[in-house]
Amino acid sequence: MKSRIAAFSKAGHLPTLLSAFLYFDVCFAIWVLNGAMAPFISEQFHLSPAQKGLMVSVPIMAGALMRFPLGVLSEYIGRKSAAIVEMSLTMAALLYGWLFVNTYAQVLVMGVLLGIAGASFGVALSLGSSSYPPEYKGLAMGIAGAGNSGTILATLLGPPLAQRYGWNAVYGLAIIPMLIALIVLSVFAREPVHQEKKKLSDYLSVLIDKDAWTFNLIYVITFGGFIGLINFLPTFFYDQFAVSKVSAGRFATVVVLMGSSARVLGGYFADTYGGLKTLKTVFFIVLAGFIACAFLPGIYGCTAIFLLIFAGLGAGNGSVFQLVPLRFPLATAVISSLIGEIGGLGGAFIPNAMGISKQTTGSFTPGFFSFAVLTIFVFVVFQVRQRAWVLNWIDADGKALRAKEGRVLMYPVIPVMEIY
Repeated sequence: MKSRIAAFSKAGHLPTLLSAFLYFDVCFAIWVLNGAMAPFISEQFHLSPAQKGLMVSVPIMAGALMRFPLGVLSEYIGRKSAAIVEMSLTMAALLYGWLFVNTYAQVLVMGVLLGIAGASFGVALSLGSSSYPPEYKGLAMGIAGAGNSGTILATLLGPPLAQRYGWNAVYGLAIIPMLIALIVLSVFAREPVHQEKKKLSDYLSVLIDKDAWTFNLIYVITFGGFIGLINFLPTFFYDQFAVSKVSAGRFATVVVLMGSSARVLGGYFADTYGGLKTLKTVFFIVLAGFIACAFLPGIYGCTAIFLLIFAGLGAGNGSVFQLVPLRFPLATAVISSLIGEIGGLGGAFIPNAMGISKQTTGSFTPGFFSFAVLTIFVFVVFQVRQRAWVLNWIDADGKALRAKEGRVLMYPVIPVMEIY
């Protein structure tokens, strides 16, 4: 493992990768601020469980919808330039949250604006991994994608700051790390080479690809589960176990640490043992975890199960993006943004399901079971589709195929892939 890490550090442009990580990390923290502030906001405006779920899900949906357009924009103006534009707009959104939000309706508007930060996914991952060869794509994208650890900043620091200065002030304070990330990326990141710009219709043709939609569904579980659950966890701990708002954030932080670190390991394991093999294990862990949580054990039991779930979700996120560059080697920014968009939209499922479940039945149990059913459905689709991938562009475990004498690698022919 040490020799592989040493080889990895020399294989690409590390400053760009680390800049992309910081960019995604800070953007992710800002994207989930509504979730971290939810106990404070819901207390001030006396929100119902369904209103809480909607408030938490709005930034998720808005950010998801903005991901694909930002990915397409990055192909025209460059990934680095797109990131700079996005971070600048995010700071304006934070200014609005700090100075102008005083009603529940304005909280929802702020949630839409926070979605700008959530759009960073595809650009950050493709920028960070752009200089690395195929055998290291999983680890590179895992490191860039580990920027979802930014949730730690929101859940750990947000509640104490809100308690001391008021929740509005937290949005103003968040401008500081965003400005730092903007400066670092501007100075140290470099634009990927060999970016050929094409017509918008060429980029949009990926929307009808079956493999793209298979990855979309998988990411609804791995990333949708991650972002949806982590946004709702402070509310869940606060409502279910009557802990303080600060303690609810701390419990959520412990869980996020597991999910973020597991993303890097997921990329590494997928590179080493294969993305298919890793994803099959992930589905089993996630399904078992959500079924166990449906029985609502005590706070420590739930936390232990959440740690297991987030280990699976994090590893699954890393595994998906070990496979994506192998299947779409010349369209990573656009396809990553599309997958991130659909996965992010899937993240709205959990907060709304939990809120409606609590409001209609008085329990979160049906919400957990509903996501378990969705997990089973996606696993079946994955099992069917992966049969067409093996020995076509990956081996039986899900690792990259190597060209051998007398053998031609058969990548599926899709027009959008041919024109990049």
